[in-house]
Amino acid sequence: MKAAVWYGRKDVRVEDVKEPQVAANQVKVEVAYTGICGSDLHEYAEGPVFVPVDEPNEFSGQAAPLTMGHEFSGLIVDKGSDVEGIEIGDRVSIYPTLAHETEAEDVDIYGGFNFIGLAQDGGMAEYCVVPATHVYKLPDNMTLEQGALVEPTAVGVQAIKEGSVSFGDKVAIFGAGPIGCLVAAAAKAAGAGQIIVCDLSPERLEKALEMGATDVINSGKENAVARIKELTNGGADVSFEVAGVEITLKQAIDATRARGTMVIVSIFANPISWHPMQLINSGVKITSTIAYTRTTYQQTIQAIANGQLVVNPIITDKIKLDDVVESGFEKLVSDKSQSKILIDIHPEN
Repeated sequence: MKAAVWYGRKDVRVEDVKEPQVAANQVKVEVAYTGICGSDLHEYAEGPVFVPVDEPNEFSGQAAPLTMGHEFSGLIVDKGSDVEGIEIGDRVSIYPTLAHETEAEDVDIYGGFNFIGLAQDGGMAEYCVVPATHVYKLPDNMTLEQGALVEPTAVGVQAIKEGSVSFGDKVAIFGAGPIGCLVAAAAKAAGAGQIIVCDLSPERLEKALEMGATDVINSGKENAVARIKELTNGGADVSFEVAGVEITLKQAIDATRARGTMVIVSIFANPISWHPMQLINSGVKITSTIAYTRTTYQQTIQAIANGQLVVNPIITDKIKLDDVVESGFEKLVSDKSQSKILIDIHPEN
């Protein structure tokens, strides 16, 4: 079968690999759609970040080279002898987090975590084998395209929960990439009164408006912090840093009202310089999030299915697996009008 395999920075190869077989507690997924995530882009352009290189990952026992892809959906085509409650033909979304866990709300990612597709062979392939506990059935009214969007949307939903956003809150989001736009969609679903999104790209700001932003600010043309304070009459209740650079982290703190909350959602590929007096002088609280609980994942599926979360506009292109490097990774690096690129692996589905 074909798979997109990570060998190193700027070295992803679409090649023939052996088709995986299920163990007793696993299922085999015929992959329909796989999204290219910002973390995939970090691995391609700057990695390794999450991909284990020097020794096998503690959860998967795998190390590079490995098949990428953690945002994916598909059909169950085989299952192990111990698998119950899942049937051949079920349409599923894959929960990719590998972590210590005992219950839905007890995912101890901070005791060690990684992801299918970054530490274990993932969904940029025609078939993928995963633990049966990591697939979630899709409602009949959800498409497989939407199924591939559940994972990044769950990141946004968890970020909104981490910031305790409630009805009427004033929210500021720094970064209008896919996750920033999905945070905007989740903020809208949570009832935020103002959703202000900042970015340098006019195309991305247009996408943010499409995804739920009430106001957008081009940070290259005006003072984002001053404009946010003007729009909110003093500062955002909750701000989200979703760009992963030093200046936006500082801006996100400055744009938050006294005693408000700033949530870091992005992956920082490089260290930054920051003075903690910025917090001490403002009383702003900082928290962070990178994944999601199983409860959040299931809630995200339900919210997409019932229309509370509108996610389809985030898709800006669909490509074939053979074109994943040039039309996927390289395009995302060079073309800021792109948001979420889906790899259409089995178009008949």
